[in-house]
Amino acid sequence: MDQDLGNLLQSLGGQGADAAGAMGGFFPYFTFLSRFFLPALALIVLVRCVRSLLRETYEPEIWGYLSLPNATRVALYHWENIIGRAQNADVVLNYPTLSRNHAALIRDDKARWSAIDLGSKAGVTINGRRVEGSAPVEKGDVLSLGGVEVALLDLHPAELGAQSMSRTKPGRWLTPSGTFLFLTVFQILLAVQLTISSLGDFNIQIPLGFIALTGMMWGYFFFVRSLGRTGFEVEALAFLICSVAMSVIATSAPDEMLQTAAFIFLGLVLFVVTCIILRDLRWAKRWRYPIAIGGVLFLALGYFFAEEINGAYRWIRIGTFTIQPSELVKIAFIFAGAASLDRLFARKNLILFIAYSGMCVGILALMNDFGSAAVFFAAFLVIAYLRSGDVATIALSLSSLGFAAFMVLQIRPHVAQRFATWGNAWSDAYGVGMQQVRTMSSTASGGLFGLGAGEGVLHRVFAADADMVFGIVAEELGLILAFICVAAIVTLAVFAIRTSGTARSSFYVIAAGATVTMFLTQVVLNVFGSLDVIPFTGLTFPFLSRGGSSMLASWGMLAFIKAADNRQNASLAVKLNRRDIREAKSMDWDEEESEYYDEEADYDEYDHGYEMEHEEHPEPLEGGLAPSYFDAGPQHAPVEYWDDGPDLRYLDDEWEDGTR
Repeated sequence: MDQDLGNLLQSLGGQGADAAGAMGGFFPYFTFLSRFFLPALALIVLVRCVRSLLRETYEPEIWGYLSLPNATRVALYHWENIIGRAQNADVVLNYPTLSRNHAALIRDDKARWSAIDLGSKAGVTINGRRVEGSAPVEKGDVLSLGGVEVALLDLHPAELGAQSMSRTKPGRWLTPSGTFLFLTVFQILLAVQLTISSLGDFNIQIPLGFIALTGMMWGYFFFVRSLGRTGFEVEALAFLICSVAMSVIATSAPDEMLQTAAFIFLGLVLFVVTCIILRDLRWAKRWRYPIAIGGVLFLALGYFFAEEINGAYRWIRIGTFTIQPSELVKIAFIFAGAASLDRLFARKNLILFIAYSGMCVGILALMNDFGSAAVFFAAFLVIAYLRSGDVATIALSLSSLGFAAFMVLQIRPHVAQRFATWGNAWSDAYGVGMQQVRTMSSTASGGLFGLGAGEGVLHRVFAADADMVFGIVAEELGLILAFICVAAIVTLAVFAIRTSGTARSSFYVIAAGATVTMFLTQVVLNVFGSLDVIPFTGLTFPFLSRGGSSMLASWGMLAFIKAADNRQNASLAVKLNRRDIREAKSMDWDEEESEYYDEEADYDEYDHGYEMEHEEHPEPLEGGLAPSYFDAGPQHAPVEYWDDGPDLRYLDDEWEDGTR
């Protein structure tokens, strides 16, 4: 079919060159103008995503309150809340009888609470019963934390619904459909430019590949919008880099355009499935061990059956396809490393993860895949620190890394040779330094706006579309567009850090942190390694490098970043509480008083039995939320002291301070 269409084009003018000439010089002008329009459109997409992510309000959610001895309430902003004297605790109680990290209150998606004693000295009791490990907590239960008694006040479903309706939804400032329209124009320009450059040897897969990409992008958009979600910045950045990746494939391997589009589709499906799985942390906890074990076994499979290419055993060949186990195992590694709060303070879980990480890195070292080993180790450092907060553990790990690196340089000659080439690539431009020299030359020749899509020569170098893909993009599309791809990954990292403060669970925070660490490490090693700034490792660029395994892994890990996004109606990984919203709407709503509870029910029903009048509670703001709703920091409880310490008693459903 490709040949027939090529013959048709040639017959229009008698020859392929005559066909181009028959256009009256349109093609050169189009190529010239597209060199400027393409980076401009990509920059518009990037800026729109950045502005939306930075301008949107990251509002915390309230899931309950703790009623304190002085009749004040402290909001619980997460599903997992640490209570103690430490300033970084979620609820800070400055009582001398409390430990720094005394206890944890944890909620699941079924609104069930449980309390965990975090190894405190004075212990934790619920209604007088001592907590051993974990124990369920019902609304109105009294928790004694080192003699300080607090009560859990759960939110009525109508309160949760009112809160959801009052929170800002993404897309308020910049509509996602507008961003996708700019991205579509960018894809059309790329497709036309690449089709023009291939007229001498036309391949119909080039336009079909871009049509497939644009179709699946809009299909995903309408599918997610039908589910009530409005946050698309993370996905738009991924689609932007994938569009550039299609340009790279059209230049280096045009016969794989449809195959690459198929892998993007499979990656998108994996992204959606992973988001749905992450909605229920119970499922993630239940399957994390099988997933972790499967990851190690798959990695070991690569050690025994992978083909050796340039000294590394990375790829398993199945027919005409190759699979890179180290890419797909990244998802399993994150699943194994992420942990909810109930597991963070169990030291044995951290020890098990250290052992698991050692196995993964060790197998990669045996496979001579030291670049991937470095990525896994970087993720391990971040996960270990987020799980323990122990700098000594990180220092010990770095010391072990230094010793391991020294041993590798002694027993792996080809690794030592790469270090010897580092910074001296021009001294052996036709030998071990050829890849770096070609990348630097092509990057310089492309300038700011590139030579034009499909007009470069770097793609002729072995594995350039994977290991030196930054150079191909810089040569053909310009240094500006190449840096936009890097900036897109950096934006994902900044977003993950910024949203971590309002994430519902530490599982999401750790998983997102590990994901962006892997992404950034890959980008640094790929870009700086190919430019001879650091030793060349041959790692892929997320979403950009050629390879189905890399594309699948990139989309799969992107779900962990999306799961940390708890903006209202933003993420597939966060359930919409439609039932609570219907509950809030069904009740009498007084706009002036901002009351959303049933007029026939007394307020003490929502305070779960505590005999308090309306005026004794904080005055609700618009939407019925307490003033503390807008303070996302740790909640500090005021404390009054007597000479002999706090005198606290709980009598007849009222708090007495001994002076009344």
